[in-house]
Amino acid sequence: MKIKEEEIKKTVRKRYATAARSGQSCCSQSFSCCGSQPELQSEASRVVGYSEEELKAIPPEANLGLGCGNPSALAGLKPGEIVLDLGSGAGIDCFLAAHRVGPTGRVIGVDMTPEMIDRARTNARRGGYSNVEFRLGEIENLPVADSSVDIIISNCVINLSTDKPRVFREAFRVLRPGGRLLVSDLVLTRPLPREISQSIEAYVACVAGALVKEDYLSAIKAAGFKNIEIVTEKNFPPELLVEEPRAHELSQKLSLTLEKLMASLSSVVSLSLRAEKP
Repeated sequence: MKIKEEEIKKTVRKRYATAARSGQSCCSQSFSCCGSQPELQSEASRVVGYSEEELKAIPPEANLGLGCGNPSALAGLKPGEIVLDLGSGAGIDCFLAAHRVGPTGRVIGVDMTPEMIDRARTNARRGGYSNVEFRLGEIENLPVADSSVDIIISNCVINLSTDKPRVFREAFRVLRPGGRLLVSDLVLTRPLPREISQSIEAYVACVAGALVKEDYLSAIKAAGFKNIEIVTEKNFPPELLVEEPRAHELSQKLSLTLEKLMASLSSVVSLSLRAEKP
């Protein structure tokens, strides 16, 4: 039976609300987008591409270890540009972008979880980020005007959407002509077994909702983007998706052998890409 869209949204929002309140990973007891323990969050962020200098330059409370890349580092941001972050969470990528665009630039973060917005706004206030704002909204229905931003970034969030083509159409709408899209996300090299693809826990953990890479790229192209370029592509460590102590328990819960579970998770790839709006 296919997972219902509203059930997914409700569960995703609940898990991310828990992450915002606790300051720990968003994910379930079985799956983990990244390290679920506080001491693992910085290490998980370094694994996916953040430098020690970047992590020291932002409020520690902004890093929940939820990303799968470092899109702001690859966006080539310039002073004065307006940046939009899809699924901004506690604000880590917004704050890094804010340093790059400077006081003449502006950064807008959009997230659908009120608790995350509250946490991000608190982080911005404490860090003195006057050029950053956070808006409550869904990335499928962005609370942003047409042709109003220069760059869109997103970090391991679009795979959680139940309507990814619409997300890319919305991104295209709000970008100015010549604007850039820079996304880090999880995609698949091959389809997942049904036991995983129909698991709500796996969906919340950024696994079951991931598209096969070719379908993901096709959705970006269909939205109108040009010059689509894969910047980095690498296997995402399975241990960041499911913690070792829980792997046996999870394989039994999904009626999969441990070997099949881990082999399936090895199909998850962390992808960073650029695209342009003509």
